[in-house]
Amino acid sequence: MTISKRLLQHLSISHLPGLGEALEKKFNNLGIYTIRDLLLHLPLRYEDRSSFSPISNLTIGEHTTVQGKIIKSEIIFSKRRMLVCTIQDNSGSINLRFINFYPTMQQNLAIGKWVKAYGEIKKGKLSLEIIHPQIQIKATPQEFDTLETEKFTPIYGATYGLTQNIIRKFIHSSLTLLKRNPTPEIIPEKFLNGFPSIEQALITLHEPPLNIDIAQLENSNHPAKQRLIFEELLAYQLSMQLIKSRNQNHQAVEIVVKNQYITPFLQALPFSPTNAQTRVVKEIWNDMAQAKPMMRLVQGDVGSGKTLVAALAALNAIENNKQVVLMAPTEILAEQHYLNFKQWFDALGLSVDLLTGKLTAKQKRNCYAELEAGKTHILIGTHAVFVEHVKFADLGLVIIDEQHRFGVDQRLTLWQKGIKDNYYPHQLIMTATPIPRTLTMTIYADLDVSVIDELPPGRTPVTTIVLPNTRRNEIIDRIKQVCLTGKQVYWVCTLVEESEVLAAQAAEVTYVELQELLPNVAVGLVHGKMKPQQKQQIMQDFKQGEIQLLVATTVIEVGVDVPNASLMIIENAERLGLSQLHQLRGRVGRGQAASHCVLMYQAPLSQVTKQRLQVMRDSNDGFVIAQKDLEIRGGGDILGTRQVGLADFKVVDLIRDQMIISHVQQVSQFILQHHPDAAIKLIDSWLPQRTKYINA
Repeated sequence: MTISKRLLQHLSISHLPGLGEALEKKFNNLGIYTIRDLLLHLPLRYEDRSSFSPISNLTIGEHTTVQGKIIKSEIIFSKRRMLVCTIQDNSGSINLRFINFYPTMQQNLAIGKWVKAYGEIKKGKLSLEIIHPQIQIKATPQEFDTLETEKFTPIYGATYGLTQNIIRKFIHSSLTLLKRNPTPEIIPEKFLNGFPSIEQALITLHEPPLNIDIAQLENSNHPAKQRLIFEELLAYQLSMQLIKSRNQNHQAVEIVVKNQYITPFLQALPFSPTNAQTRVVKEIWNDMAQAKPMMRLVQGDVGSGKTLVAALAALNAIENNKQVVLMAPTEILAEQHYLNFKQWFDALGLSVDLLTGKLTAKQKRNCYAELEAGKTHILIGTHAVFVEHVKFADLGLVIIDEQHRFGVDQRLTLWQKGIKDNYYPHQLIMTATPIPRTLTMTIYADLDVSVIDELPPGRTPVTTIVLPNTRRNEIIDRIKQVCLTGKQVYWVCTLVEESEVLAAQAAEVTYVELQELLPNVAVGLVHGKMKPQQKQQIMQDFKQGEIQLLVATTVIEVGVDVPNASLMIIENAERLGLSQLHQLRGRVGRGQAASHCVLMYQAPLSQVTKQRLQVMRDSNDGFVIAQKDLEIRGGGDILGTRQVGLADFKVVDLIRDQMIISHVQQVSQFILQHHPDAAIKLIDSWLPQRTKYINA
């Protein structure tokens, strides 16, 4: 077996019979390119469709299977165009209603054919009906697939144009292929703990027999799911440890403090760095002075002063004739960093440039030329810095802000841009997302960790109150009073849908409403759909006090520093995770004035949401909030924000599976020492893109 053939990851899904180019593109939209990707596209849940009820016995609200002959099939026009199909068995009839349907569906659902349909029984105008049922269509009742009578039916994450039946069909084909090409075991027997083989685990997960404990499968406690969790987490841990150990063998230029720029920079600051900032900066400088590349993570709560730490690291590199790149996840944060660094570094005669996706082609060309010629000292940008045209004359330090928004592989790709004559740049990673220690040891296992555990003097604790949106008028009166005292206010709009377009619309509606209700207050609006220059101008006007009330989407979550802002209203706070709420709240309390945050919610609230909002009311400490969130939720996404960038796991949920992390770390150490070939095979099986960084 060659490494690339494990789980058939060397085969494109186009090798499956009947999977043409159009379907391949739809699967690609789900991130599915190879047979392995398809096999690891695990069900979200399962349904028991093994038996069907006589139509006369159906009750409204139940989910069940019905089977009957089509006696009527027609397109009707009500408020919208619909396909309605009536089926009949020996006991009665029921309507199947399709609001979204393909032109060929009416032909397929022709009178005289037989249908097996699964869905929720609803009360229609004239009879019972199922809206958008899962269906099988056959010429005779004898032709129905016996598979569903023997097994639970898996329900998968899908996309437009990919029905559940299509996904099941090609996963079944992939499993058949896997059975013909068995995967040799590569994990030492002593660590398998009675787990099934990987083939058997995948078969069980995709086609569970009716005698299985389905609750165990759905809550991930079944040995089949545990096998995959253990193996993926092990592969991830091995990859991070190998990246770290390979890094020890790489060379880097020793960057030693010369105080050419650092001393005048510190003298010009209107404040002194905190003890925590000073300690962390010394750790960074000590790393940069080594002949191997620094790989250090700085964790600091909102407002702890990570930007100043980054500036002192950057100046150290620039003093040694090296270039610096700082990458931020959003344009608004990149723009804020650009303004800060330009204000600091212009006085030192240093060149700061900004690169984002929305610059004109001419602006980008100028940026690339200055960078390659070595005229740019520090480049600040978004994902735009990944493009091939970005070439550095001599990159010495890579800084990544809000690392959890990027993938590990994105970070390492940027790092590799700086390799010159086999010398690697130093890396500084920053995050304001507090993560409990156990998870940090896994997610950032390739990094050394520093924590800024002290807030700068002058930061006032923010008082948080939780109010229903029925008290909206009182809140608007409070805004009027705050603005009369010369202070400023944020109003943050959120939506259930993660859509920048919809969020922008909601913010625009609120903006117009607040302008009408507060005619004597200067109201501004900022959202992610605006042009960069427009956003930058609005933020600058707010910072300078020309705007008193800023209506915004969550684009202001990170990086915005307006000390005069003392009140924040977060609308529909129940829709956001604790991490996002904490990040947003961190935009106020940056000056001397007492500051407040109003979490405005839409009733009714679930018990868990009440607990989470109470945590925000009780604490301003990001690490306490993170731990409480874990205790309340117990599973799901880290701190209420899907941390896709952290690892891009297919099976593992770091919160749910954290109990096995220490065991996986021990196993990974053993495998690296005694079975290094198995380590590479496992990594290549689960994280094929990671091997290029391990072999770098």
